[in-house]
Amino acid sequence: MLVNQLLSMKSTSGKPGIEAQTIVTIRPDATLAQAAQMLSEQRIGAVVVSDDGSTPQGILSERDIVRQLGAHGPDVLSTPISEVMTRDVQTCQMGDDALVILERMTQGRFRHLPVVDDQGRMLGVVSIGDAVSGRLKELAAEKEALTGMIMGA
Repeated sequence: MLVNQLLSMKSTSGKPGIEAQTIVTIRPDATLAQAAQMLSEQRIGAVVVSDDGSTPQGILSERDIVRQLGAHGPDVLSTPISEVMTRDVQTCQMGDDALVILERMTQGRFRHLPVVDDQGRMLGVVSIGDAVSGRLKELAAEKEALTGMIMGA
């Protein structure tokens, strides 16, 4: 399965109120409090940080916010996202193999991956849940095909 297939699957199983093609972004000068509110309202686990809404500059997850709160207390919520975000954003492209990106996310211990084109513009975001769901669908199809072969169908 390819990343473009993962994105197309999201259109039928997206979160309520969010279209699958919507890329939720936030500006780097926004505060951690604003990011936390956005994550809560959108019911998502990470937000892409971008000045223009199309080129990823960073990514901020719920975990990033919780770690900052644990280390610095509630006053950290007024901190700009740019001081906390992960700057080395891992990305993938539409033609990448979903199993390969699943392995990258698992090894890198991150859960969200912006999908970009050749110019680095975002086309979508896939989560580890999207990749796992895609893999489970592949395995189910393989099982059905093998069962059919064994049963002589």
